[in-house]
Amino acid sequence: MRCVIARFPFDLVKSEVVQSMKGIKPEPVTGESVIIGRRHYPVKQVGAVITRLDRRDFTAGEMTRALSRLGFTCRSAPAAVLSPLEEAAALLQAPSRP
Repeated sequence: MRCVIARFPFDLVKSEVVQSMKGIKPEPVTGESVIIGRRHYPVKQVGAVITRLDRRDFTAGEMTRALSRLGFTCRSAPAAVLSPLEEAAALLQAPSRP
């Protein structure tokens, strides 16, 4: 499938992406991730491997769209979980609006 990432055209094939990620250890996921095989990879790590571009040259959104179109399962960053105390403090500081 033809995808444009960082203004460069790439012809990506799902089997080639899987093959290129074989043997590569996943980095810790802190943002958006993609499941390849049974492993969760950060989308920026996958993008850097398959495009050979620097991670600063493309966005996680570009890679997420491309990998989703290829049929991979992509997950967004987990939402920040507030403790009950932090949630209450946030509610008390917010001005009420009718």
